[in-house]
Amino acid sequence: MGFAIVQFVNWVLNLYWYLIIVRILLSWFPNLSQTMLGQWVRNVTEPLLGPFRRLIPPLPLGGVYIDLSVYAALIAYFFAENGILWLVRFLLGLLGLIT
Repeated sequence: MGFAIVQFVNWVLNLYWYLIIVRILLSWFPNLSQTMLGQWVRNVTEPLLGPFRRLIPPLPLGGVYIDLSVYAALIAYFFAENGILWLVRFLLGLLGLIT
């Protein structure tokens, strides 16, 4: 049972990772960002990306701006994902559900 819990948590974390990637791709197509799906993806991923966007301003490059905060958020998410999975395994190990 413990293995199934770890797999489910891993699946949810991977799904969120892909939603962040979809958010990045949607930013390239403003019309798609305004759709219902685009707004939903934005609402789901904004809790992670918003704080990074407030801390790291866009980098001006000619007439456009490059949002580097997304890359910082992806790096932080990678470490948080590994930490969450470690914590779930540790807690399940304490409960004796996995060895």
